Amino acid sequence: MRPPKIQNKDLEKSNKVSKNFSIKSPTPERQPELTDTYFKKTRAIINNTGDVEVTYAVFMRRPVTYAGGLAVRWLKEMANHRKVPVDVKENHPEGAWIGAGEPICFITGLFSALVDLETIFLQKLGSACVAAYNAYSMCIELPKVSFLAMDARHCAGSEMAEIMAYGASIGSKKAKKKVGAVGFVGSSTDATSHFFGKEKGMGTMPHSLIGYAGSTIKAAKLFNNTLPHEPMTVLVDYFGKEITDSLEVAKAFPDLIQSGSLSLRIDTHGGRFIEGLDTQKSYAVLERNVPSAVRGYRTESDLKALIGTGVSAASIWYLRETLDNNGFEKVKITASSGFDPDKCRVFALANAPVDTIGTGSYLPKIWSETYATADVISYNGEKRVKVGREFLLKKSQ
Repeated sequence: MRPPKIQNKDLEKSNKVSKNFSIKSPTPERQPELTDTYFKKTRAIINNTGDVEVTYAVFMRRPVTYAGGLAVRWLKEMANHRKVPVDVKENHPEGAWIGAGEPICFITGLFSALVDLETIFLQKLGSACVAAYNAYSMCIELPKVSFLAMDARHCAGSEMAEIMAYGASIGSKKAKKKVGAVGFVGSSTDATSHFFGKEKGMGTMPHSLIGYAGSTIKAAKLFNNTLPHEPMTVLVDYFGKEITDSLEVAKAFPDLIQSGSLSLRIDTHGGRFIEGLDTQKSYAVLERNVPSAVRGYRTESDLKALIGTGVSAASIWYLRETLDNNGFEKVKITASSGFDPDKCRVFALANAPVDTIGTGSYLPKIWSETYATADVISYNGEKRVKVGREFLLKKSQ
């Protein structure tokens, strides 16, 4: 029997939020305005003409690590709100490697209930899977290093920040399971901290606090006086005196050092070397500690991360040497500034003695690689797909 005609005002009513609805975002109330218009028009046509059961195949054009939890949960809750059944066959567990073009999942349900949910479902899926892939790659390259997700400031809004942090948590869990990596230990915001088993966000001071205080040591003292029970990570690159300021801070806080609560963070920009280094001295630092790092073939990008300006492997080794030579072996080193999978790989080559890396650079570099695609491959049990996507039919058997 053909379903009754539904006018636009009826469609609007069906999208009102119920009091018990658990979806965080986007809610059923907001979903229509965030959805591609042609999907909404198609839903209206289906409701006026006749419904069918369809199966979607979802895939991506590059290898990814599966991180579909947010997307699948949202889809199921939307279906529950609409009081229609939907079956999501996830072809892999979260954290699994998925090849390019390989179906990530199959979604089966009434066409009218699914067609206008595609936009937001794909938004929540593709970028999370790429973030998970990148985060995993970073964690396995540096399994003894802890990572802090600092992507929030680079995201286009809080929804993207949630998706990115979720992806990082999935990639991290996979690395912990596979190689025993320390992985991501937290995020910079309270909102995403639960993905990493924390109640609050992590972090201590931005560069602006150093500028406000007028000196690195004054900023450290202000922090410690205000938050005496907090571990402290002090930025040491603001005035370009990474070595001088590191030693001054270390001398001032012996109790924090003894309890393992003091870390020095280098975030030197790429326009200069850290205090005391240049190209030749950077080579010498690595020759003393990890000569193999500079004796093999290295690309220009590799050399930049090894002995170049900014936060290089040589700069970490140089700071570690200086701290140890002055009796500060227990002071930890935190690094940030452009830590993506490639830079982590190079730091692994140099066995860089870094304790923590703050990063937002697991975010996808090429956004087009995050595009997930959903194609209907079956209508009321009859297999049918657009030309060029027949491979999805074979994989649905």
